[in-house]
Amino acid sequence: MQATAIILGAGVTGLSTAYHLALKKFGRVIVLDKGPVGDGSSRRAAGIVTGLLWSDTGVLVRQTALRRFRELSEELPGYRFQARGCLNVFDPPGWEERKRLLPMYDRLGAPYEILDAAQMRRRWPHLHPREEFTGLYDPLGGYSEPDEYLPALAARCRELGVELRERTPVTGFRMEGGALRGVRTAEGELGADAVISTLYAWTNLALGQIGMRLPVKAVVHQRYVTAPLPEPLPAPAVNANPLSGYLRPAAGGRMLLGIETAEREEHRVTSPAFHLDELEAWPGLREQIRALFEPYAPVLRQVEFAEERVGLLTFAKDGEPVLGPVRAIPGLYVGVAFHSGGFAYNPASGLLLAEFVADGRPHIEVSAFAPERFSEQETEEYLALTLQQKDLVRRRH
Repeated sequence: MQATAIILGAGVTGLSTAYHLALKKFGRVIVLDKGPVGDGSSRRAAGIVTGLLWSDTGVLVRQTALRRFRELSEELPGYRFQARGCLNVFDPPGWEERKRLLPMYDRLGAPYEILDAAQMRRRWPHLHPREEFTGLYDPLGGYSEPDEYLPALAARCRELGVELRERTPVTGFRMEGGALRGVRTAEGELGADAVISTLYAWTNLALGQIGMRLPVKAVVHQRYVTAPLPEPLPAPAVNANPLSGYLRPAAGGRMLLGIETAEREEHRVTSPAFHLDELEAWPGLREQIRALFEPYAPVLRQVEFAEERVGLLTFAKDGEPVLGPVRAIPGLYVGVAFHSGGFAYNPASGLLLAEFVADGRPHIEVSAFAPERFSEQETEEYLALTLQQKDLVRRRH
């Protein structure tokens, strides 16, 4: 009989998982979402990618992601990975912490360049970093435009026979002998050999129905897109860590910027009907981001912000993703809590989830991301806390 996989959530992780299962000819693949494809955090993403992360597992997974992004540029009509590199900028305390990871990058073969402020200004004259800043440049990094990537990936999934069921919320789950064997929707019940949850901020609300909770929290994040610049910005994607944000060129000769709100409390999703359009940025944030970034990117003095995108980032207690099978509930797999890098991980996270489901094991050892690394007590104690964004383990792309 044909195997069936049901994927909850039609964002980049869900679509990537479906795509890779279809490539493996797993069987019937169904993606369910309570809204349109990519209607959640994915279309609000910055799309920045760097391979210079903070753990062996993270670096190895991102190496796969960067390779797959380049391959997907050939596999998905209408999509092109912008391989402009990624510049990670640090102030002196941040650099002292990050440079301890350089031996790991060397050991794992992750290329990088270390640049002082003068070297950054010479290479990218439109950027004016402070004298005390250090740049860690990832030549393999870059960015994607969500408005190109999402429709291209969804179209390819459909061509491969994936069933994308939009506006089909899950209302319940079917358990048999302690194993998850399907889901319920308003249209009826669907049986499955595997259920893969990629629901991000809705994870605990949905999976709590079957006794599954993870120590994850969601925080509000803001992104702004400018009107077209006087001339295109010849710069890489930039993780401007001292500014608590980032910037990159954007389609149409524009610029995209993002900023944290460190003092803002976590956002708890308490209803399945919640939509990200309900979120609002704090008053005065546009002025704040302009004041922060204009000295670093003076071209901002010449343009106005044309678009505001407010979304949620989801972080696990230790800042690492949660990815893999849930051993306590056979048939359930999760791929959530990719800090601010869900878009950056997605070609690899989808591939890894597909390997877990179809092959029983992934090509990379990812036990560091396993859901069972958290105890029930640890989870409940963490979820009982109400935290501000500054209290979370801070990760950027």
